[in-house]
Amino acid sequence: MITAAQLRAARALLGVDQKRLAELSGLSVPTIQRMEGRDGLIRGNVDSLMKLVGALNAAGLDLIDEGSPSVAGGRGVRLRSPAPTQQAGPDAV
Repeated sequence: MITAAQLRAARALLGVDQKRLAELSGLSVPTIQRMEGRDGLIRGNVDSLMKLVGALNAAGLDLIDEGSPSVAGGRGVRLRSPAPTQQAGPDAV
């Protein structure tokens, strides 16, 4: 599950606006606006939520659920460290 506050924080960490997040997730801007305008957990079409969470994960964000291990507890988002880049060798395709 994701909260509206997590969604707003995720966009801020990624530095994207609602339009760009809509493009990344395959959702409409009004859908993103409705999701962000709620209080607490975002409720809605499961397919839309899966697209949204998938896009955030693909962009390098981890959603931290309530009760998940963290120093202070609570919900949040975490921007993952980029994977180390590998030097392409002469046989790389």
